Amino acid sequence: MDPQVAAHRLNQIAQLLEVRGENPFKSRAFATAARTLQELDDEDISSLVRSREIARLPGIGATTLAVLVDLVETGDSSYLDHLRETTPDGLVEMLRIPGLGPTRIHRLYEGLGVETVAALEKAAQDGRLAGLQGFGAKTAAKILRGIATLRETSGQLLHSLAAGEAQRLARALAKLPGVSTVEVAGSLRRSAETVRDIDLVVGCVDAPAAVATAAGRMSVVSEAVGGPGSEITLRLVNGVRAGIRCVPAAVLPLALWRATGSEEHCDGVLALLRERGFDLRDDQLVDSKGAPAADAGEEDLYRVAGLAWVPPELRENRGELTAAATGTLPSLIELKDIRGALHCHSNYSDGTATILAMAVAARERGWQYLGISDHSQSAGYAGGLDRDAVLRQHDEIDKVNAELKGFRVLKGIEADILADGRLDYGDDLLDRFEYVIGSVHSRFSMNQVQMTERILTAMGDPRLTILGHPTGRLLLTREPYPLDVNAVIERAAEAGIAVELNCDPHRLDLDWRWLQVARTRGATVELGPDAHSPESLSYIEFGVQVARKGWLEARDVLNARSAEEVLQFARRRDAGAGSKHAS
Repeated sequence: MDPQVAAHRLNQIAQLLEVRGENPFKSRAFATAARTLQELDDEDISSLVRSREIARLPGIGATTLAVLVDLVETGDSSYLDHLRETTPDGLVEMLRIPGLGPTRIHRLYEGLGVETVAALEKAAQDGRLAGLQGFGAKTAAKILRGIATLRETSGQLLHSLAAGEAQRLARALAKLPGVSTVEVAGSLRRSAETVRDIDLVVGCVDAPAAVATAAGRMSVVSEAVGGPGSEITLRLVNGVRAGIRCVPAAVLPLALWRATGSEEHCDGVLALLRERGFDLRDDQLVDSKGAPAADAGEEDLYRVAGLAWVPPELRENRGELTAAATGTLPSLIELKDIRGALHCHSNYSDGTATILAMAVAARERGWQYLGISDHSQSAGYAGGLDRDAVLRQHDEIDKVNAELKGFRVLKGIEADILADGRLDYGDDLLDRFEYVIGSVHSRFSMNQVQMTERILTAMGDPRLTILGHPTGRLLLTREPYPLDVNAVIERAAEAGIAVELNCDPHRLDLDWRWLQVARTRGATVELGPDAHSPESLSYIEFGVQVARKGWLEARDVLNARSAEEVLQFARRRDAGAGSKHAS
């Protein structure tokens, strides 16, 4: 039994229990057990289940063990079958509507009898939903917007989730007979923030069609479409779609290039190749006489086309071919260029770890500094800090700095940008911070003029160092609030304010297209993991990928600089704002 298949079944049970309104601890137990199994990667858990040894793992209790035994012995779960038969299918689909959780779905089912998204939409439109106790007209309108978002984003995955699925699938494919190499292609290789399908290119020692057939029979696959042939589309047991192309190992590099895309980029390169008497046939570079170039790879392809090699992230037909032809491609930022992080939370607000634990984790990553920027007092929902908490935190940071030699913790804050554009806290308290991140966390319903004025007003405060998650988007969940992003970037460049690329995979805000604009305008960008735990410091890796896609170089990025350079950047802004860091 593949642990990923078992984990998916347990997650299905957890979801069904949630929307049925059953004991939340029970559904949570199944979800916890599923996470435990997901960490087992590709091991076969059959023997562990039969021996009951799997019960030693965290989160595997008697109830979940019984389901696992059933799965191993019968290939399915009678408990899951019972839940499916007695729960309307549409209730689980409703979980994907932004802002609609299981408790509300259960109340909608009980109060209005709605069993599908379509029925929920009709109830929101005809007034029945607004009349249900605890809902109202505003909630009905919000749910209608959520349904529209669901339809627009249906089938898409966050980059972080797609990357994990691709890695697991690649490991499974690599175990098949005849496979020499498996490479991720498509929009995932181009570091798109969301993807609809996973694309993999498989290099085969021989018989690509046989490998494709074997891929369709793997235990993680619920449906295979295509064949006989070397290309096949898979639907995994968790619903993820994957396109698999199997090719002879010798032609894998150029097959990977073509499968990476984008289509417009590839067409542009092919046009240049043909102008020079070359072409791409059967994943081989051939000359005008049809003779193949031996062992040609991606770099050879670009060289023959008269171009510098273009990194996958840039292959979007947004000026990269002109830059490659003229030698003006950027020297893209790399993970090793990052020297610290500034947007991080501790257990003083809504983080899960102490300042010391966060600092140690950052130092273990090879960073030189970590900025602690907990929420300000207006963010009551996130445990925002009042004045006394700020003073206690600064004392603690001083103690941590005395303990950690060769590493520095910086005193920051994520101050709410209030509705009128003021930064949370008074001037005297703001002056105590070494840098200030300003973020919008409320009143998203403002129109473009109002929101733009609100943010530009905040940018007029000389203490503001960084504009946090500038457009407020949550990928696949919440659209950006209306904002004149051009005006904001222009003001940031003029005033010496860094705009953030929030690296949380649910945000990745500022969008990479705007990053390209920011670079052109000369605005500085800060890569903020928005880390709430030591583990989520790793979000910086997603940010670096998106920064590369936005054409950023190390010199464009604030936290690719030393701690002292970061503080100089902050001090230049507020030089006229009065004495800083008063004791």
